[in-house]
Amino acid sequence: MSRFVAADRHPTQTPPLRSRGLDDSERPPLLQSSAHTIAHLVRTGQVTAREVIDTHLARIRDLNPTLNALTVVFEEKSRELADDVDRRIARGEEIGALAGVPFTIKENIDITWSASTEGWTFLADAVPTSDATIVQRLMAAGAIPIGRGNMPETGLRWDTDNELFGRTLNPWDHDRVPGGSSGGDAVAVATGMTPIALGNDYGGSLRLPAYAAGVCALRPSAGRIPAVTPIQAWPLTEQFFSVNGPLARTIDDLDLAFSLMHGADGLDPTAASIPHPSTYDGVRRVALTRDPLGWGIDPEVDEALSIAADALARAGWEVVEVEPPLIEDAASLWRQLSVTELVDSFAPGAREVPLGAGATQYFLDNASEVTVLETVGDYVSAWGQRLAIAAAWERFQAEYPIVLGPVSARRMPKIGYDLSGPEATTQLWRDHRLLVTVNFLGLPSVAVPTGLDADGIPSGVQVIAARNGEHIALAAARDIEARAGAVGTPDVARTLHA
Repeated sequence: MSRFVAADRHPTQTPPLRSRGLDDSERPPLLQSSAHTIAHLVRTGQVTAREVIDTHLARIRDLNPTLNALTVVFEEKSRELADDVDRRIARGEEIGALAGVPFTIKENIDITWSASTEGWTFLADAVPTSDATIVQRLMAAGAIPIGRGNMPETGLRWDTDNELFGRTLNPWDHDRVPGGSSGGDAVAVATGMTPIALGNDYGGSLRLPAYAAGVCALRPSAGRIPAVTPIQAWPLTEQFFSVNGPLARTIDDLDLAFSLMHGADGLDPTAASIPHPSTYDGVRRVALTRDPLGWGIDPEVDEALSIAADALARAGWEVVEVEPPLIEDAASLWRQLSVTELVDSFAPGAREVPLGAGATQYFLDNASEVTVLETVGDYVSAWGQRLAIAAAWERFQAEYPIVLGPVSARRMPKIGYDLSGPEATTQLWRDHRLLVTVNFLGLPSVAVPTGLDADGIPSGVQVIAARNGEHIALAAARDIEARAGAVGTPDVARTLHA
């Protein structure tokens, strides 16, 4: 039984506090409000932090049994923390920029009162001894952890399903996958269970679920955000390709969360303290790549790119259709290096407790389509090519500070597609060719919605900046957000019975 089910069936019986400034008829908008707005309401006494938490807990009780976005809900703890925020405000203390704002935490990010399971039965009882730096930083700003987001086992699939907690459903279309690996958190943000969430991105694991859910996500540059578990001798792909970042319903909330999360912490030697400007006044030129490598895209994806390009042009950006360099090389090396560094861990007896059937099948199918780097020379050469490709992108982005392209070349596939054979893993990699290029190069990228497509499914794009150019990507994404169609909140009941 998932830890969420236990929490949901036995909610804490504590009466909610009354709002000091809002009557009951005005409470529902809290579920659609931005983190900025919620924090302002709490700091100014128009609503209590306890009421914010109780409202979101009620939303979770309503929707999570259907969607399975959250694996565990911190009912008692979140209420305790909310009451503490309210007491501090009553004493006249200064509360941070996220006062009373709920947030969710992916299953592989450490928090001391909940196991960091990575969606794997082997880690079901792996309760960490310290909170991740980014969790500490958001809590120091007044934010309140409310639950954990589901993920595939160890993050190995572009779907969110595992044998420990089960499947997370896409709230827009229950037949389609919600993306992965930060799928639970993306669904929680989209459906009003939380305004912001923490996840990570090794191969699109923030941006793809955000695209599926119709929310925003920031994959920061490599080295901007500290590690979320104690440093170990991780493989190079984990060190270079994976980063932690926020999901939210608005670009301003992404910006706020990142501004609190980034910077060295004295624990992770790869995390650097680099200024994060609040504005961008540089060259406003965009490279639009509609169909990277000419491998084909869905017409609805092409339409989303047109919407985004038009929004940027109306905001004063010069948009030029031109393809960035060496995308195929970058995407191929990302896949080849990832498989090479993991393949031994899937040998018989390599793990004390094997991963579940789905994760194992996906990896082995994927590996069968890849030539593993067998020699030290081949491995060294592959990493050496990364530097050459990064240099080519550096030159390109000096002329085009923003690259606008698809998150995926297709809309989200049906459930089970990624396990339908080796060819499916290759097709998904081809669909996500620009997505993983960003990881290979360690670049910042923002996934931003462009509205709903003809079938009522969220559409969206990604905007990619040069290294440490998060403020540039956020500026471009903000211009798209301001001029593209609204996504809104999915009607979960209608979707379930469609």
